[in-house]
Amino acid sequence: MTANIDRRSLLGGAAAGAAAVGLGTGAKAKAVLAPGVRKRDFAGAVAAMRKVVGDEWVFADPEAVSPWKKSYTPDPYAKHVPVGAVCPENVEQVQAIVKIANQFRQPIWPISTGKNMGYGQATTAAPGQMVLDLKRMNRILSVDTELCTALVEPGVTYRQLKDYLVENNIPLWIDVPTVGPIASPVGNTLDRGVGYTPYGEHFMVQCGMEVVLADGEILRTGMGSTKNPSAWQAFKWGYGPYLDGLFTQSNFGVVTKMGMWLMPQPPVYKPFVVRHKKMEDVARIVEAMRPLRIANIVPNVVLMMGAAYQLAMFKRRGEVWDQPTPITDEAVAKAAHDNNLGMWNTYIALYGTEGMIAESEKIVRAAFAAIDGEVLTQEDVGDNPWFHHHATLMQGGLNLDEIGLARWRGAKEGGGGGGLAWFAPVAPAKGSETQGQVELAKQILGKHGFDYTAAFAIGSRELHHIIALLYDKSDPAEEKRADDCYRELVTGFGERGWASYRTGVHAMDLVAEQFGTVNRAFNAKLKHALDPNHILAPGKSGIL
Repeated sequence: MTANIDRRSLLGGAAAGAAAVGLGTGAKAKAVLAPGVRKRDFAGAVAAMRKVVGDEWVFADPEAVSPWKKSYTPDPYAKHVPVGAVCPENVEQVQAIVKIANQFRQPIWPISTGKNMGYGQATTAAPGQMVLDLKRMNRILSVDTELCTALVEPGVTYRQLKDYLVENNIPLWIDVPTVGPIASPVGNTLDRGVGYTPYGEHFMVQCGMEVVLADGEILRTGMGSTKNPSAWQAFKWGYGPYLDGLFTQSNFGVVTKMGMWLMPQPPVYKPFVVRHKKMEDVARIVEAMRPLRIANIVPNVVLMMGAAYQLAMFKRRGEVWDQPTPITDEAVAKAAHDNNLGMWNTYIALYGTEGMIAESEKIVRAAFAAIDGEVLTQEDVGDNPWFHHHATLMQGGLNLDEIGLARWRGAKEGGGGGGLAWFAPVAPAKGSETQGQVELAKQILGKHGFDYTAAFAIGSRELHHIIALLYDKSDPAEEKRADDCYRELVTGFGERGWASYRTGVHAMDLVAEQFGTVNRAFNAKLKHALDPNHILAPGKSGIL
């Protein structure tokens, strides 16, 4: 096989791959080999990888690969099933595996911990790839208590880093996504995820990477390539073109170390929730919040949670609505009232000294009093589980409450069969951008029979509309409807200029289309220059 690959074939459907190697198709199909990869090539790659990491860390039969096949996102045609997995324990083994992948033209799909919950877990964008699972590379390499920085490997979890700081009495906070305990700071940052403290923009507080390139060479970004890189985690930019962004949401290299900035623990932390009773208040909330975020009076990433999304975290759908049709606003409002929730619940926090917080709180309360917002503190809400969840997140704390979303529509008791795919279009943080999005989302979701379970995340100037598409994954017909619905959300919002900033493996190519042909062609040129054999995660972010 030559290096002159037909890149379009790398995203071929499972049926085409199955025909090539004589495997079955359909929702229960076995994993198929990548286009152009023969059985003997795959066998040769597996044998060579076993010599590098040991037999016990290479997984190549269907049963052994099962843990990497699980996903909440829709895959009705079984196109996103890995064919194997390999787990190195150090960067030298990663280099060796990349060279083997080139030798046998066997594509590999790097993951950190594979807990990318609503975006595909460890599953692959295109068929026939071996998961390069970096969970064994889980060392916290350094924590600088003066500069408030850390250097970690990709297998380190937020729980592990948090425990390290607590056990060593280091007064620094981490910033976590919603399922932080099991997720990786490296993996979440590379997918440009967010958290909910003032350090919530994870890529903004990333500083320096070590990357294994497709040819096995090691690149250190920023100041990391200098002789004595004492400023590697202190100064992001280095000299010349800034490279770190190239390795986020891409398939240009395998990140094996990443620096990050940590937040000093403030003397006082005070969380709030602001409740609004009407769905149509959404625009007013954004208008009130935007100047507070831009002026940094409210310094953290703000979550404005719809009541249906909040209910789905702790309730099953049948407790709120027993009809097959999409849940009505009236039913949501009744359940919200019964559970001491608003139709919109906006979670913010203030950080600093008692005096600083007292002055900022006056401004916040005045801004929301003007739009009929009910501003509540911990003392006001008591043991409300939703407040507890968000108050935990906004101080870098850990919990797994949002995994409860998968129970909302699952067919079996205990949440079995639950499906979840997050859709996250971006708009400017303006109230005028909100109502049209809510109406369009309800229209598309309702057409396919799904509920509007959504939230808005308000950054400094941008608005992320976080829509949780919840469905019964154990029902093949419903999984197909969910896939169709998600695709219509992508194209429908894309036509209005509301493209997604992040997506799961099931829709990466479609989301990439929303950003135009010049953007895609440029990414393709970079890919071919850096990875001419296309062995690193073909299809990631629509980059073949």
